[in-house]
Amino acid sequence: MFEKLRIKEHMEVTDAAGQHVGTVDDVEGDRIKLTRTDSADNMHHYLPLDAVDRIDDNRVYLKEGTMTPQGS
Repeated sequence: MFEKLRIKEHMEVTDAAGQHVGTVDDVEGDRIKLTRTDSADNMHHYLPLDAVDRIDDNRVYLKEGTMTPQGS
């Protein structure tokens, strides 16, 4: 298990295959808030903290099968 305090602003978020999903804007409660600039609709999108598989090399890796925002 990881510590949510290790997730910092500007960290890259990737899917299980290492493909870019977004960039951390903030952690709000039990969700990761992604920046709007990575979004096709210019809106903030959120991912649940329980979707995080690991944090490594300044990246947040999501678990296999995690639904990600379209256009990220």
